[in-house]
Amino acid sequence: MTKQHLFLSVFATLLYGLGALILPLNAEGQISFVRNVSNKGTVAAPFLELGVNARAEAMGGAYVAQYGNVDMMYWNPAGLMGVDGIGLSFSNIEWLAETSFQYAAATVPLYSINSMLGVSFTTLGVPQQEVRDYDGSLTGERYDARDFALGLTFATALTEKISVGGSAKYIHQRIWSEKAIGLALDFGIHYQTPVEGLSMGTSLSNFGGNMSMEGKNLKEIIDPDPINQGVNDIPVSYETMDYPLPQLFRFGLAYQKEFGEIQTITAVDVMHPTASTESINLGTELGFKNLLFLRAGYQNLFERGQVNGLTLGAGVLARIQSKQHIQFDYAWSDWGRLGRAHRVSMSIQL
Repeated sequence: MTKQHLFLSVFATLLYGLGALILPLNAEGQISFVRNVSNKGTVAAPFLELGVNARAEAMGGAYVAQYGNVDMMYWNPAGLMGVDGIGLSFSNIEWLAETSFQYAAATVPLYSINSMLGVSFTTLGVPQQEVRDYDGSLTGERYDARDFALGLTFATALTEKISVGGSAKYIHQRIWSEKAIGLALDFGIHYQTPVEGLSMGTSLSNFGGNMSMEGKNLKEIIDPDPINQGVNDIPVSYETMDYPLPQLFRFGLAYQKEFGEIQTITAVDVMHPTASTESINLGTELGFKNLLFLRAGYQNLFERGQVNGLTLGAGVLARIQSKQHIQFDYAWSDWGRLGRAHRVSMSIQL
């Protein structure tokens, strides 16, 4: 057996293992799919589904087979291996309904063991709102809501062609005085195929337990029998339902080709989520001298109840030295009646 055949066998085995892991977990989602019902709105921490990095989103989120980007911690931890040196990334998103979404990440190389280590922070915030009573009257109080996830990522190269990676994430959701806490794991594989310019990637995101809200506003003192005397007030606590995390299995291909000073990337991702139906992401990038970039994509093709679709974007890269650069990217995405989302990202490689 040649090395190329061995690499393909290993990749296929790992891909099958990841698929076998998530498919049983999504059995209920499959039943809903057959019944023509989507699982949207049935998961905890849905902010984990919001893609990071303007470049990735401008390419329609078809990014699992990409390589060498700090933000691969989100899309496919194995792709972190292509980062050459220390990497930093920052993203800001003007999200829907006046919410804001930010992402920051940093990576450092571990040369002695041919690996990469990264940390990431993701947060979604809702501006302060006025508190209303049961009848809709204002109480004079104000509340806000914020979610965040803190992640630690490790990636290593098994061979010159195959890399693997994983992330552990601490997840926190809060609305007023109520909160929910959870833990999740991400896994990813990246394979540079024998075909020049063609790479494959697969990842499993947000593998973890259920989350439920708890807090002081779910506790109160009640009289269980207000009609009869002699029954003292007793403290009670309300229990909220728990919800699963938005697990997502991705498999994708990316093909890079150069035509003189022009560089092109064409990518496709197939997605199998628990929070929705299966869909496909498509994306392309056109680069000029690896300095200026135009991008376009389409998200969630064939998804039942699809809301978003077309994505567009651009980027510029400024080189400091041969391996050091700063890159700025912008992405625009169409969410139909919900409006438009704008993403701005900056990445630095030192």
